[in-house]
Amino acid sequence: MISVLDSEEYLKRMLAVKRPGTGEVLAFYEHRIGAVCKDPRLMLIPLDDHIVHRGDGIFETMKYLGRKVYQLDAHLARMKRGAEAIGLTPPCTWERLREIVLEVCAAGGEDDGLVRILLGRGPGGFGIDPRECPLPSLYVVAYRFTPKPSQWFEKGVTAFRASIPAKQDWIAQIKSVNYLPNVLMKSEATAKGYDYPICFDEHGFVAEGATENMAIVDAAGTLVIPEFTNALPGTTLIRAVELLAGQVKAFFRKVTEEDLYQAREVLVFGTTGDCLAIVRYNGKPIHDVRPGPVCRLARELIVKDIAASGVPF
Repeated sequence: MISVLDSEEYLKRMLAVKRPGTGEVLAFYEHRIGAVCKDPRLMLIPLDDHIVHRGDGIFETMKYLGRKVYQLDAHLARMKRGAEAIGLTPPCTWERLREIVLEVCAAGGEDDGLVRILLGRGPGGFGIDPRECPLPSLYVVAYRFTPKPSQWFEKGVTAFRASIPAKQDWIAQIKSVNYLPNVLMKSEATAKGYDYPICFDEHGFVAEGATENMAIVDAAGTLVIPEFTNALPGTTLIRAVELLAGQVKAFFRKVTEEDLYQAREVLVFGTTGDCLAIVRYNGKPIHDVRPGPVCRLARELIVKDIAASGVPF
């Protein structure tokens, strides 16, 4: 028989349960409580929050280095667009949400880390109707940042064509918590021994990676970015284009798999890795099988930009 416990005994057992990953959590905030906590055992989301059982919510993840959050306002702007697209309003002002992010990072007590915002429809029932939820949910968590291996920057990474298709255009533009296709792409990459997957749309054009944007450098040295039709517009990629302006020409167009094979450089842009070079795709070499000048320049500029423009806390 399953035990039926009172609140005190249930809480005692819950706190005693071992959870993987708790050592990485620095601090977290839940809007219903209105306070920051540093005990990861208490970092819980109600099962009836529609963000859990319906995937009805959005999120953003930012990096902070040297106590400076990178691209904070760009991430919040994208989150606001996503919230408007699904008819979701945070339980506080966007200005206050910005302050909460910085306060949670500061409470974590470490100079470097990652911070994630989760904005959900809220608790209230197990149906699908948003009207069950009287108040949207808001969770913010700061956790440790593990940099990519140094050899990835020095020698480059590998990628392959994922069997998982790109998301439909209307949902690809929203950073929804429903990341099942992304999870399957990452799982496939791990099973096949590649660092990154790349998915394609129904017409055979490059879309995105599991959590990153892709770009190529063509024979003329131009940075060519796949159109964001079936991909999430990445804050790191967009900022890199701005930083490279005047030094590297860039434009958006549809990119085919053949373009990847013929490229002088194939690049991966993302929050945790900044900019990395794909030196082998589907097991075949890209150009001279080493990171190229545009990749090195882009990463150098991004690293400097984090120190120069990151929001301090």
